[in-house]
Amino acid sequence: MPTTKRVRRSVSLPAPIAKQVDRLAKSQRLSDNRVLVELIELGIEARKQKEKAFFELAGRFRSTSDPKEAKRLGEEMGLMAFKNLMTKYRGKLSFAGCDE
Repeated sequence: MPTTKRVRRSVSLPAPIAKQVDRLAKSQRLSDNRVLVELIELGIEARKQKEKAFFELAGRFRSTSDPKEAKRLGEEMGLMAFKNLMTKYRGKLSFAGCDE
């Protein structure tokens, strides 16, 4: 079985995340590094699934001829995009006229 080339990375984790990684590693009897690799793999797969779901929804939106269905699908796409923004910026978005 061919081995995958390893690349060394250095990351700084917030203390609460580091504690969670330590707990997971201890409970699963794995190294911190192995836990981080598994979490990163899961995160990448989750992101791919979200992207796939969005493009499938966009395809359904483009192909529908029913105005009510198009409106519903458009709103659903908007919610998906807005959730991604909120996750990315963790509530640090500001909207004109709403910062009073």
